[in-house]
Amino acid sequence: MTGRLIGIARKARRRAPMEELERSRISAEGGVEGDHGPRPKRRVLTLIWREAWQAAIDDLGAGVDAPWTLRRANLLVEGIDQPKTGGVRLRIGDVLLETTYETDPCERMDEQLSGLRKALEPDWRGGLRARVLEEGEIAIGDPVSIEASSEAED
Repeated sequence: MTGRLIGIARKARRRAPMEELERSRISAEGGVEGDHGPRPKRRVLTLIWREAWQAAIDDLGAGVDAPWTLRRANLLVEGIDQPKTGGVRLRIGDVLLETTYETDPCERMDEQLSGLRKALEPDWRGGLRARVLEEGEIAIGDPVSIEASSEAED
């Protein structure tokens, strides 16, 4: 099964609005080039799935329309099942990522849209964090696939 990358975003500084990009270099140290923030080895990038984002927005009620960048994730993916565990390897274009853990929605979500934090809590809707195993360039439209779990190699 193959999905595709439909969003790339970064923030220039803490609490800055997210800036959407058409393409970006992805590195093991900094994630999306130019993205702000300290990067522990286990969390270089954050990913969210379009389907999970839409489910959260739908829970907020009719008429709510909000951009995915309110979630403050780096990458938006669609068309492939979202992993709900660490150790899953995702290939996005030339870049290889390994999931580490769930991204818990914080109070910043409700600052942007009332009720968003609670809507993102169930079923990993807030997305997941990942580290970079193979660096490279990504662009909107790149294929996304699950390669293998690191546990499968043990």
